[in-house]
Amino acid sequence: MAIGHRRTRRFWCWWKWSKSFWNREQQQLDLIYNPILKVTTTNITRFDLSQGRLNDTQTTLFPCEPDGHVSRSVGDYNTLPPRFQDFLLYMRCRAYPILINQLHVCDDRPFLLLAIKSLAHHFDRRQAIRQSWGRAGDVANRTVVTVFLLGTATSVDHFPDLSGMLIQEAVLHRDLLQWDYRDSFFNLTLKETLFLEWFSRHCPHARYVLKGNDDVFVNTRQMIRYLQQLPEATAEDLFVGDVIRNACPHRDRRLKYFIPESVFVGEYPPYAGGGGYLYSGQLALRLWEVSRRVALFPIDDIFTGMCLKKLGLVPEKHAGFRIFDVDKKWENPCVYNNLILVHSRTPQEIIKIWSWLVDPNLDCQCQ
Repeated sequence: MAIGHRRTRRFWCWWKWSKSFWNREQQQLDLIYNPILKVTTTNITRFDLSQGRLNDTQTTLFPCEPDGHVSRSVGDYNTLPPRFQDFLLYMRCRAYPILINQLHVCDDRPFLLLAIKSLAHHFDRRQAIRQSWGRAGDVANRTVVTVFLLGTATSVDHFPDLSGMLIQEAVLHRDLLQWDYRDSFFNLTLKETLFLEWFSRHCPHARYVLKGNDDVFVNTRQMIRYLQQLPEATAEDLFVGDVIRNACPHRDRRLKYFIPESVFVGEYPPYAGGGGYLYSGQLALRLWEVSRRVALFPIDDIFTGMCLKKLGLVPEKHAGFRIFDVDKKWENPCVYNNLILVHSRTPQEIIKIWSWLVDPNLDCQCQ
């Protein structure tokens, strides 16, 4: 039987460039890091890039400048909210100088590093954490270290100059990390990547990392008990939190998490709510490496889910993480006794709840 004219299926074929900006940026990164194609910025001309523009994010010049081509690449750019325009203009930039560093905070190779996302003017939240669940030192016979992650409070966002107060705070508590970039909601992803880079350089031997907001309550002792019981095989790839699955972008412009089709299409990967999640130090190092192969996304917890997907991992849901609060009335101390993290709480509530849990007379056996 003659088969000369039979149409055969190709083992691999070239994809079409996406019409959505983020998806197209990711396609470009996938080309650069494809181990089979071995594409570089010097040989990329052999491919058809008529509908895309390749740019290796690792070669971005410093200091970062706004990317002028974005307004021409995003069809509805001029109608997007200002926060979106700002994010897109600087989306390829990941290199920002560190203003306040803590070079020796991890010298004792902590069992648990508490990395808390904060804003410059949240002095009361940071102090409440220091006086309660984020107190550095030995907890349940394990070394715990706390750092607060900050960008800059800019005059563009109508903040006063807080640099002097932050320097005093850093000298007093030695727990602030601050980078010179505009601290905004969409730049939380940038805060994530800058922290992972810092971790890889200055704290690579920390056994575990809790990444959370400065308005969460954490039962640190319960967290350590949970970690101490983990099998060695489980600990290496640990990533637990309050996991969201089968989520899609919100298209309503009135919503905080609005993502237009011109920027992203598709379903989100499983991800842990950004209020707080727990993962191993070994995985943190791998996340840093893979994060450079994922285009920055304007929502940080979804970006982290994308990085995990690149690693072939899925975050695990843990009942002790309550990103969307608890069902029972919060004034009941025993609600928190077996939980790990609850979002959100005021500084006053954080201190009050912690005082309940450290009270030696607390009895929850009948709860």
